[in-house]
Amino acid sequence: MQVHETAVVDDGALVGEGTRIWHWVHVCGGARIGQGCSLGQNVFVGNRVVIGNNVKIQNNVSVYDNVILEDDVFCGPSMVFTNVYNPRSAVSRKHEYRDTLVKQGATLGANCTIVCGTTIGCYAFIGAGAVVNRDVPDYALMVGVPAKQIGWMSAYGERLDLPLHGEADTTCVHTGERYRLKGGEVQRICG
Repeated sequence: MQVHETAVVDDGALVGEGTRIWHWVHVCGGARIGQGCSLGQNVFVGNRVVIGNNVKIQNNVSVYDNVILEDDVFCGPSMVFTNVYNPRSAVSRKHEYRDTLVKQGATLGANCTIVCGTTIGCYAFIGAGAVVNRDVPDYALMVGVPAKQIGWMSAYGERLDLPLHGEADTTCVHTGERYRLKGGEVQRICG
């Protein structure tokens, strides 16, 4: 683990081997962070947060309580998580935190907002500035406010030549991996 001298990692935090924690980061004591992660400048990680392996969190991101980031998630600069759906300064709602799950390989673009209580599917791609207020399927490409699906992405991060609905097969132009759309879901085809 590499921790910059300006960073604060509270006692009790579990941080995996090879993780780099940069300038002015604060990791709370209950946080669980995997191996090979990078937490950019001015990142905050709450007590009830679980971060998998090889997660990249860019500058100015706060990962609040009740957020789980699985392996290989990318959080773009200044993207936003929430954990209370209807906050009021004068009303304590800490007992109403909603869970947010970001599944393996998902990308959360710069300045996007993930409203609490949602699940972002494996290898989904949330465009810069999008506001996600509902669950996102695996491999979905989401943009806009509120976020709407406009396509599908490969695990490599290339747009797939697939319709939004129906049945079709395609290949990632970069890796040659095959993908199938069926029943409103995309899956990688092995073999």
